[in-house]
Amino acid sequence: MHAHILQHVAFEGPGSIAAWLEMAGCDIGCTRFHDGEALPDPATVDLLVVMGGPMSVNDEAEFPWLAEETRFVGDIIRRGRPVLGVCLGAQLIASALGARVFPNREREIGWFPVEAVAHGDPALFGFPPSVEVFHWHGETFDLPDGAVRLARSAACDNQAFQFGKAVIGLQFHLETTPASAQQIVEHCRAELRPAPHVQSEAEILAAPIDRYLAINDLMGEVLAFLRAAGGR
Repeated sequence: MHAHILQHVAFEGPGSIAAWLEMAGCDIGCTRFHDGEALPDPATVDLLVVMGGPMSVNDEAEFPWLAEETRFVGDIIRRGRPVLGVCLGAQLIASALGARVFPNREREIGWFPVEAVAHGDPALFGFPPSVEVFHWHGETFDLPDGAVRLARSAACDNQAFQFGKAVIGLQFHLETTPASAQQIVEHCRAELRPAPHVQSEAEILAAPIDRYLAINDLMGEVLAFLRAAGGR
């Protein structure tokens, strides 16, 4: 199985996702847009993972590759391949499916809970009733036509969604490790301006290791679900 990762900036890598893919025996490729790398032939991609980044889906004038990337994500979805989007990645999926991406009513940065939207449908991924996860976003999106909301939070209505059987968008970061949290804090420290759903640098980095392990385990469950749903 060939898994391909789309990475937008050096400091927002795949985190625990890479370890899970390696353990699952996947062949892993990566397009690093920040290094000017090209997209692969979509026919070679069995699982697509779209990472986060500080830019907006709407910043095509500054980052022209966003338009090509959005078309590529839409192509993979139409081929019926599993797709996971994280933060900007979820917004790119939403955009590829024709939904609007726009500033959220609140910035959400730090460790805050998301709540599952119960469906009782085995074809949909089920989140725990409430789980504390890592956030770093200021934008959100309309739910794409045909998508199902899986999770919400006090600050953001669309925290997770599923489209079809094998496309999941996560507004939050389950892949975060202590090292990757340190990286995003170092590069995006200017965004830590006081607000109701923005924690301080000290609060963010004080999270115990068990919290990271819990979200990484949940990310593993998401990836396992997508791999099974994709039938590969």
